[in-house]
Amino acid sequence: MHYLDRLPETVDLPRIRAAHDERLRWVNQDKKGFLRYRVPCGILERFRARHVECGGDTVTIGVAEEIDAPQRQQIEAQLRAFMPWRKGPFSVFGIDIDAEWRSERKWHRLQDHLPDLKGKTVADIGCNNGYYMFRMVPHRPKFVLGFEPSVQHYYCFKALNAMAGCTDLAIDLLGVEHIGLFREAFDVIFLMGIIYHRISPIELLRDILAALRPGGTLVVESQAIPGDEPVALFPEKTYAKAPGTFFVPTGSALRNWLLRSGFGEVELCSTHPMSSAEQRRTEWMVFESFENYLDPVDPSLTVEGYPAPWRVFLTAVKPK
Repeated sequence: MHYLDRLPETVDLPRIRAAHDERLRWVNQDKKGFLRYRVPCGILERFRARHVECGGDTVTIGVAEEIDAPQRQQIEAQLRAFMPWRKGPFSVFGIDIDAEWRSERKWHRLQDHLPDLKGKTVADIGCNNGYYMFRMVPHRPKFVLGFEPSVQHYYCFKALNAMAGCTDLAIDLLGVEHIGLFREAFDVIFLMGIIYHRISPIELLRDILAALRPGGTLVVESQAIPGDEPVALFPEKTYAKAPGTFFVPTGSALRNWLLRSGFGEVELCSTHPMSSAEQRRTEWMVFESFENYLDPVDPSLTVEGYPAPWRVFLTAVKPK
């Protein structure tokens, strides 16, 4: 069943369908930027894993014994076409993918605070290659939709899920700016690593509130600055070399954003400094990473002289 057929009557289906169709027309162009990822996706989609395990720290799609040596060589070459790998770890037919982010660490911090996902309709905004979507599978949600406008991550997820065969996971090239069209569509929304890239965080949170069903839960994770005061940094140009970072709040500031947006039962679940043990360069992500974003003399500061990043995550509930 296509995800568009799963949506409730409360959503703006004509505009969602129009956005969906427009993005498909865009990505189906025969241009190098699209073929770069579409071709390896098409090759990997031919393989079907017999063993799939999403409950461990490493998402396992197939084991080595399911393929022969030439197939392994072909699969690994196509997986490398999706470099750099940002989220993971994955193991695909015995090929271990050590991504930039040790994403299982974030999942461990979330697990004890997750709402019940069984039978729920879930959105993962900015889902990347779908690592967290796969980790939701053992919780038996009714359906999980990933919002991901990046062509690279879109095709990477499609390739992984074609091999995994998880029928209740889907992805669309829609971005966070489309979430307001999905009125009362989701029981749970994950917003991880996104909010500080938005120029108007309150407006975004109000759109997410509208997209939740009454009693639904938002799980939000964000880059942050240390401190207890409800303040946010607004960098002049870049923050940790990222030009698309606007507001970097403290945990208490993000809590207040959620309250001012109309959420209730807001809980600050975790706050901790970032480290190169969790985000680092690997064989599958060979570019600059966390250690390159810090002042080489004083690692408590970014290269721009701002407080070095922490991570916070909170849960919040839409009132019934």
